[in-house]
Amino acid sequence: MEKVTLKVEKIDQKKRIDTYISEQKENFTRSKVQRLIGEQKITVNGKKVKASYNVQENDTIEIIEEEPIQANIKPQDITLDVIYEDKDIIIINKQKGMVVHPANGNYDGTLVNAIMAKCKDSLSGIGGEIRPGIVHRLDKDTSGAIIVAKNDKAHVNLSNQIKNHNVTKTYIALVRGIIKENQATIKMPIARSKTDRKKMAVDPKGKEAITHFEVLERFENKYTLLKVNIETGRTHQIRVHMSYIGYPLVGDEVYSNGKNEFGIKGQCLHAWKLDFKHPITEKPMHIEAKIPEYFEEVIKKLKIRSI
Repeated sequence: MEKVTLKVEKIDQKKRIDTYISEQKENFTRSKVQRLIGEQKITVNGKKVKASYNVQENDTIEIIEEEPIQANIKPQDITLDVIYEDKDIIIINKQKGMVVHPANGNYDGTLVNAIMAKCKDSLSGIGGEIRPGIVHRLDKDTSGAIIVAKNDKAHVNLSNQIKNHNVTKTYIALVRGIIKENQATIKMPIARSKTDRKKMAVDPKGKEAITHFEVLERFENKYTLLKVNIETGRTHQIRVHMSYIGYPLVGDEVYSNGKNEFGIKGQCLHAWKLDFKHPITEKPMHIEAKIPEYFEEVIKKLKIRSI
C-alpha cells in the first residue's frame, strides 16, 4: 500500500471530494473514490469524511492507494527517431499514433515498450512499472519531441523544471479558419468535461491554462499555421483552447468533427522545439524535432494553392 497526499488549492475549494480527487488523479473515477471513502482509505485532515464532503482550501487529503496489478510490461523492438541521447536523458521524436505509456489493458506498442528495449535497465524508476523514465506526455496523435529520463536524479530535476515553467515547449499547429491577430494569448482554465470524462473543457472552476500563439502563415482564407507556446501543461490544452475560440485543429477527432479535405486522422499538432537546462550538467539545451512528412505535405499543398 502507498499513501498519497493532496493539498487543496483555493481554486478547488467547495468541490465535492469525489469530484476533486477524480480531477486530480488519473484513473480515479468518482465511483472508485466513493468506494475508497467507504473503505476508510481516504481521510481529510486525518478524519473520515463522506463522498459528499466539499473540500476547503488547505485541506490535506490522504489516500491509501491499492497495490497495482502487475502489468508485465515487456520491451519491444520498435523503431524510434532519436534526436538526442546521453547517459542521463534520451529525447525522441514521437510519431503520430503512438501512445506514450501503457494504459487500460493496452500494454503493447507504446513508447515505453520501445524505450525499454532500447535503454534496457537505464531508465528512471520514478514513473513506476507503467511509466519508467516518463517525465511528460504527448497525446497519442500529437507527434514530436518528448524527453525520457534515464535515472532518478535527471527525472526529479526535469520534473521540477517543468513544474517551475523553466521548460519552453514550442508546437506547430494547423487550424481551420483565418486568425486575424498576428499573435495572442489564451488564458482560460481547463477541467475534465462534465458530460464526457474522456474530454477536457474550458471551465471557470478548472485549473489555470495559458497558451500563447503566433501566426506563421495564412492560407487561402481557410487555414492558419501557428507557432504555439504553452506556459501550463493541461491535458489536451492546445486542442481545447483553439477549439473553444473557434479555430479547431485540422484532423482533431475529439474537439472538432475530424473531417478534413486532406484525409488525415488525428490533429495537425507537432511538439516542434524544446528549450531547457540539461538536468545534470545544466547546459542549455535546444532540441528541434523534424516536422512529420504528412504534416509537411499538407502545408506544401496549401502553399501551392495560395500562390
